[in-house]
Amino acid sequence: MKIAVCVSGGGTNLQAIIDKINSGEIHNTEIAVVIANNKNAYALERAAKAGIEGVCVSPKDYASREEFNKAFLEKLDSYNVDLVVLAGFLVVIPPEMIRKYVNRIINIHPSLIPSFCGTGYYGLKVHEGVLARGVKVTGATCHFVDEGTDTGPIILQKAVEVLEGDTPEILQRRVMEQAEWIIMPRAIDLIARGCVSVVEGKVHIAEN
Repeated sequence: MKIAVCVSGGGTNLQAIIDKINSGEIHNTEIAVVIANNKNAYALERAAKAGIEGVCVSPKDYASREEFNKAFLEKLDSYNVDLVVLAGFLVVIPPEMIRKYVNRIINIHPSLIPSFCGTGYYGLKVHEGVLARGVKVTGATCHFVDEGTDTGPIILQKAVEVLEGDTPEILQRRVMEQAEWIIMPRAIDLIARGCVSVVEGKVHIAEN
């Protein structure tokens, strides 16, 4: 299975995927390309170190969002990938891309959807919301992408305890380590092994 990983920043989820492909925990999968919307994204350095092609397609280089969307989709299409992995990609996915890649785009969100998700909930803002509300359990969700914001079919979720004295930064790190870096690689492996199906908007997993 060929995948494209789309990133905006440091690429810690990308690194988790690279490591688990190398260790054999993700089967039958190769990263064809890493696409960043920011030429300074450290994720591009991670890709280079791993011998993976990295490219930047930035909205700043185009006169309009429509031109960027067209260029982004053309670049993605050129790699003929089976799955698109959004690993901290802070760009609104073009509707035409979602229609073209139905149930072939997955995203990781740093909360237990449907809590603390949707418009405005990204990055540290999610963890700030969790702490402000005083919930005792948070986590991460890996889901397929549809035309809504964080509304696509849920593949995997993992809970993480909220501890006394947590700051948004401390909680963000714990959610990454205890949930994100575990369930996103696992979701990719399940998809690569043909274990995942979507029926009436819900994911069914049949281990084989």
